[in-house]
Amino acid sequence: MSKLKLMLFLVFASLLLSGCWSKRELNELAIVVALGIDKVDDDYEVSIQVVDPSEISSKQPSSGRSPVVTYHAKGKSVFEAIRRMTTITPRKPYFSHLQIVVIGEELAREGLNEPLDFIARDHEFRNDFDVIVSYDATAKEVLNILTPIEKIPANKLLNSIQVSEKSFGSTLSVSTDELLNTLSSKEKSAVLSAVEIQGDTKLGIDQTNVERIKTPVILKYAGIAVFKEDKLVGVLSEEESTYYNFLNNKIESTIQVIACPKGGDLSTEITKSSSKIKGTFKNSQPKITITIDITQNVGEVNCDINLTKDKTIHLIDKKTEEKIKEHTEKTLKIIQKDYKLDILAFGEALHRTDPKEWKKIQKEWSTIYPEVTVNIEVHVTTQGLGTIQNSLLYKSKE
Repeated sequence: MSKLKLMLFLVFASLLLSGCWSKRELNELAIVVALGIDKVDDDYEVSIQVVDPSEISSKQPSSGRSPVVTYHAKGKSVFEAIRRMTTITPRKPYFSHLQIVVIGEELAREGLNEPLDFIARDHEFRNDFDVIVSYDATAKEVLNILTPIEKIPANKLLNSIQVSEKSFGSTLSVSTDELLNTLSSKEKSAVLSAVEIQGDTKLGIDQTNVERIKTPVILKYAGIAVFKEDKLVGVLSEEESTYYNFLNNKIESTIQVIACPKGGDLSTEITKSSSKIKGTFKNSQPKITITIDITQNVGEVNCDINLTKDKTIHLIDKKTEEKIKEHTEKTLKIIQKDYKLDILAFGEALHRTDPKEWKKIQKEWSTIYPEVTVNIEVHVTTQGLGTIQNSLLYKSKE
């Protein structure tokens, strides 16, 4: 009798466990790849970029329609705006494939905490997509721009930020999880990459924007946006953003152009950069030392210089060191004196070094930070010269 009861139990259990009670078919969902949030008067305006599956399918010929569609809705909260979106979308928006979130500049200046609350709280959102800020444009306008090569503009935004971060160093990929952790920290300020629209916004929404040899409207990363607590206070230029990344140990590769002794210039490729921030206390006064170790190759020579001599290589090392030190100091001055924001986590470095001394100054850190002495040390080693040594354009007389 017990065996029969067990078998009956297993049969009923298997019936209850089979299938997915909450499953949703793909043809019932609108796959959202990008989300934009703006503030319009007292309302939030939410924009979503939805993929048109038939236009990106390799099995079906394109009908000539745009591969993505954007929808917009307003609400007193982000949650309400997204739910109101269902009155205009043919399917329910599905956010599990979200790749990037664009926060409008005006909203970013008011604060990130409120719009991010829904994203952090809702179970349908992952925590690994990137967050960026629109610059001199709304998030709605950014998501409306059609992009060449990458059919889905969200892919372009994500790929550009990642490729530029690895090969040029002027952008910074920040996931939602990283952003939320930084915003919850009392010792570090947040930064996000800023995207701008170059060209006439009205032309960018037309299909012809991707049908021309020269694209009239493009999306370009303008630099790194700086936040005080959760509010946008300014944007570092492209150059400043690169040198901020040198300080922040985020440079994988970039280019340096230095002047040659006899005129002309020489370009080097940074192939490795490692920076360390060390905090110390002397007579209870905080001090920061940043050490940057760099390896580079000669990438292009547009001057008369003899690369076969050791003294020339030493000269290139020295000039690169001087340039990086000069520009990192200028960038740090902007961050420390103008913005007065600890986006390089000097406070954390001091805390790690001496928790007791840090505790004494922690409450006054915001006023102490702008006056903290920072010493930047740069060490450069040039390794490769490329497949040729001296320039083909010049014949050295040395």
